[in-house]
Amino acid sequence: MIDQSKVLKYSSIAISGRPGAGRSTLLSNLRPILSQLGWETFSGGEWARQFAIQVGKHRPDDPKHHKATDYGDEIDHKIDLEMRQKLSDPNVHVAVESWIAGWNMRGLPHVLKVLLQCDDALRIDRVVNRDNLSVEEAKTHLQEREETNLKKWERMYGVTDFWDPKYYDLVINTYAHGPKETLDLVLQKLGYITV
Repeated sequence: MIDQSKVLKYSSIAISGRPGAGRSTLLSNLRPILSQLGWETFSGGEWARQFAIQVGKHRPDDPKHHKATDYGDEIDHKIDLEMRQKLSDPNVHVAVESWIAGWNMRGLPHVLKVLLQCDDALRIDRVVNRDNLSVEEAKTHLQEREETNLKKWERMYGVTDFWDPKYYDLVINTYAHGPKETLDLVLQKLGYITV
Protein backbone atom coordinates (compact mmCIF):
# COMPACT_ATOMS: atom_id res chain seq x y z
CA MET A 1 0.00 0.00 0.00
CA ILE A 2 1.38 3.40 -1.00
CA ASP A 3 1.44 6.12 1.66
CA GLN A 4 -0.07 8.90 -0.48
CA SER A 5 0.90 11.58 2.04
CA LYS A 6 4.56 10.85 1.26
CA VAL A 7 4.20 11.27 -2.51
CA LEU A 8 1.92 14.31 -2.74
CA LYS A 9 3.60 17.42 -4.17
CA TYR A 10 1.27 19.82 -2.33
CA SER A 11 -0.25 19.83 1.14
CA SER A 12 -3.44 21.77 0.29
CA ILE A 13 -5.52 22.80 -2.73
CA ALA A 14 -7.22 26.13 -3.53
CA ILE A 15 -9.78 26.08 -6.36
CA SER A 16 -10.86 29.32 -8.08
CA GLY A 17 -13.01 30.36 -10.98
CA ARG A 18 -16.13 32.20 -12.03
CA PRO A 19 -19.60 30.85 -11.18
CA GLY A 20 -20.50 27.83 -13.30
CA ALA A 21 -16.87 26.99 -14.07
CA GLY A 22 -17.04 23.80 -11.99
CA ARG A 23 -15.50 24.68 -8.60
CA SER A 24 -18.17 22.94 -6.51
CA THR A 25 -18.18 19.89 -8.77
CA LEU A 26 -14.41 19.54 -8.54
CA LEU A 27 -14.43 19.91 -4.75
CA SER A 28 -17.24 17.36 -4.51
CA ASN A 29 -15.30 14.92 -6.71
CA LEU A 30 -12.10 15.43 -4.70
CA ARG A 31 -13.83 15.00 -1.32
CA PRO A 32 -14.07 11.15 -1.18
CA ILE A 33 -10.47 10.72 -2.33
CA LEU A 34 -8.97 13.36 -0.07
CA SER A 35 -11.04 12.34 2.97
CA GLN A 36 -9.36 8.91 2.82
CA LEU A 37 -6.07 10.79 3.28
CA GLY A 38 -7.40 12.74 6.26
CA TRP A 39 -7.96 15.99 4.34
CA GLU A 40 -10.72 18.50 5.10
CA THR A 41 -12.73 20.39 2.47
CA PHE A 42 -14.29 23.84 2.66
CA SER A 43 -16.56 25.74 0.28
CA GLY A 44 -16.20 29.49 0.77
CA GLY A 45 -19.21 30.09 -1.46
CA GLU A 46 -21.47 27.75 0.49
CA TRP A 47 -20.29 29.22 3.81
CA ALA A 48 -21.02 32.76 2.59
CA ARG A 49 -24.43 31.71 1.23
CA GLN A 50 -25.41 30.21 4.60
CA PHE A 51 -24.16 33.34 6.36
CA ALA A 52 -26.23 35.57 4.04
CA ILE A 53 -29.30 33.44 4.84
CA GLN A 54 -28.64 33.59 8.61
CA VAL A 55 -28.41 37.38 8.63
CA GLY A 56 -31.56 37.70 6.53
CA LYS A 57 -29.88 39.04 3.39
CA HIS A 58 -30.76 36.01 1.25
CA ARG A 59 -33.84 33.78 1.22
CA PRO A 60 -33.12 30.05 1.57
CA ASP A 61 -35.75 29.29 -1.10
CA ASP A 62 -34.13 31.65 -3.64
CA PRO A 63 -32.38 29.43 -6.20
CA LYS A 64 -30.07 32.28 -7.23
CA HIS A 65 -26.87 32.61 -5.31
CA HIS A 66 -26.17 35.53 -3.00
CA LYS A 67 -23.94 38.51 -3.82
CA ALA A 68 -20.87 39.51 -1.83
CA THR A 69 -22.60 42.83 -1.16
CA ASP A 70 -25.17 40.97 0.97
CA TYR A 71 -22.69 41.41 3.82
CA GLY A 72 -19.90 43.82 4.77
CA ASP A 73 -16.22 43.81 3.87
CA GLU A 74 -15.35 42.35 7.26
CA ILE A 75 -16.97 39.02 6.31
CA ASP A 76 -14.90 38.71 3.12
CA HIS A 77 -11.77 39.65 5.06
CA LYS A 78 -12.64 37.08 7.75
CA ILE A 79 -13.17 34.24 5.26
CA ASP A 80 -10.08 35.09 3.19
CA LEU A 81 -7.83 35.61 6.23
CA GLU A 82 -8.96 32.42 7.97
CA MET A 83 -8.50 30.36 4.79
CA ARG A 84 -5.05 31.85 4.19
CA GLN A 85 -3.94 31.34 7.80
CA LYS A 86 -5.10 27.73 7.79
CA LEU A 87 -3.47 26.87 4.45
CA SER A 88 -0.26 28.72 5.35
CA ASP A 89 0.65 25.74 7.53
CA PRO A 90 2.18 23.03 5.28
CA ASN A 91 1.16 20.41 7.87
CA VAL A 92 -2.53 21.18 7.30
CA HIS A 93 -4.29 19.29 4.51
CA VAL A 94 -7.40 20.98 3.18
CA ALA A 95 -9.03 21.64 -0.19
CA VAL A 96 -10.94 24.93 -0.46
CA GLU A 97 -12.98 26.53 -3.18
CA SER A 98 -14.11 30.09 -3.66
CA TRP A 99 -14.09 32.61 -6.47
CA ILE A 100 -10.66 33.95 -5.45
CA ALA A 101 -9.19 31.18 -3.26
CA GLY A 102 -6.17 30.63 -5.53
CA TRP A 103 -5.34 34.33 -5.68
CA ASN A 104 -5.69 34.43 -1.90
CA MET A 105 -3.06 31.66 -1.58
CA ARG A 106 -0.50 33.34 -3.87
CA GLY A 107 3.04 32.97 -2.59
CA LEU A 108 2.32 29.68 -0.78
CA PRO A 109 4.26 27.07 -2.81
CA HIS A 110 2.85 24.10 -0.86
CA VAL A 111 -0.72 25.00 -1.94
CA LEU A 112 -1.85 23.74 -5.36
CA LYS A 113 -3.66 26.71 -6.86
CA VAL A 114 -6.20 25.60 -9.49
CA LEU A 115 -8.02 27.97 -11.84
CA LEU A 116 -11.10 26.66 -13.63
CA GLN A 117 -12.09 28.50 -16.78
CA CYS A 118 -15.13 27.93 -18.96
CA ASP A 119 -16.93 29.31 -21.97
CA ASP A 120 -19.69 31.73 -20.93
CA ALA A 121 -22.40 29.81 -22.81
CA LEU A 122 -21.64 26.61 -20.87
CA ARG A 123 -21.42 28.49 -17.56
CA ILE A 124 -24.87 29.96 -18.24
CA ASP A 125 -26.21 26.52 -19.18
CA ARG A 126 -24.85 25.04 -15.95
CA VAL A 127 -26.48 27.81 -13.88
CA VAL A 128 -29.78 27.29 -15.75
CA ASN A 129 -29.73 23.60 -14.83
CA ARG A 130 -28.33 24.00 -11.31
CA ASP A 131 -30.62 26.83 -10.18
CA ASN A 132 -33.65 26.06 -12.40
CA LEU A 133 -33.57 29.50 -14.07
CA SER A 134 -34.39 30.60 -17.59
CA VAL A 135 -31.45 31.40 -19.88
CA GLU A 136 -32.18 35.13 -19.62
CA GLU A 137 -32.46 34.98 -15.82
CA ALA A 138 -29.17 33.09 -15.60
CA LYS A 139 -27.38 35.55 -17.92
CA THR A 140 -28.65 38.57 -16.00
CA HIS A 141 -27.93 37.01 -12.60
CA LEU A 142 -24.39 35.97 -13.54
CA GLN A 143 -23.57 39.37 -15.03
CA GLU A 144 -24.95 41.33 -12.07
CA ARG A 145 -23.33 39.03 -9.52
CA GLU A 146 -19.92 39.09 -11.18
CA GLU A 147 -19.93 42.86 -11.67
CA THR A 148 -21.06 43.50 -8.09
CA ASN A 149 -18.65 41.03 -6.44
CA LEU A 150 -15.63 42.02 -8.52
CA LYS A 151 -16.24 45.72 -7.95
CA LYS A 152 -16.32 45.10 -4.20
CA TRP A 153 -13.19 42.90 -4.17
CA GLU A 154 -11.27 45.26 -6.48
CA ARG A 155 -12.02 48.07 -4.02
CA MET A 156 -11.04 45.92 -1.04
CA TYR A 157 -7.87 44.34 -2.44
CA GLY A 158 -6.72 46.71 -5.18
CA VAL A 159 -6.63 43.90 -7.75
CA THR A 160 -8.40 43.95 -11.12
CA ASP A 161 -7.78 40.36 -12.31
CA PHE A 162 -8.07 37.67 -9.64
CA TRP A 163 -7.97 35.02 -12.37
CA ASP A 164 -4.67 35.96 -13.99
CA PRO A 165 -2.99 32.59 -14.72
CA LYS A 166 0.25 33.90 -13.13
CA TYR A 167 -1.31 33.23 -9.71
CA TYR A 168 -2.04 29.56 -10.49
CA ASP A 169 -0.17 26.26 -10.75
CA LEU A 170 -2.83 24.61 -12.91
CA VAL A 171 -5.36 26.16 -15.31
CA ILE A 172 -8.12 23.89 -16.63
CA ASN A 173 -10.73 24.72 -19.25
CA THR A 174 -13.81 22.83 -18.06
CA TYR A 175 -15.46 23.35 -21.46
CA ALA A 176 -12.74 21.15 -23.00
CA HIS A 177 -12.40 18.81 -20.01
CA GLY A 178 -15.34 17.12 -18.30
CA PRO A 179 -15.60 16.57 -14.54
CA LYS A 180 -13.66 13.26 -14.56
CA GLU A 181 -10.85 14.67 -16.72
CA THR A 182 -10.68 17.78 -14.52
CA LEU A 183 -10.44 15.61 -11.41
CA ASP A 184 -7.72 13.48 -13.02
CA LEU A 185 -5.69 16.56 -14.02
CA VAL A 186 -5.80 17.89 -10.45
CA LEU A 187 -4.87 14.51 -8.93
CA GLN A 188 -2.02 14.16 -11.40
CA LYS A 189 -0.67 17.63 -10.55
CA LEU A 190 -1.10 16.85 -6.84
CA GLY A 191 1.04 13.74 -7.30
CA TYR A 192 -1.73 11.38 -6.21
CA ILE A 193 -1.01 7.83 -7.35
CA THR A 194 -3.96 5.63 -8.27
CA VAL A 195 -3.55 2.07 -7.12
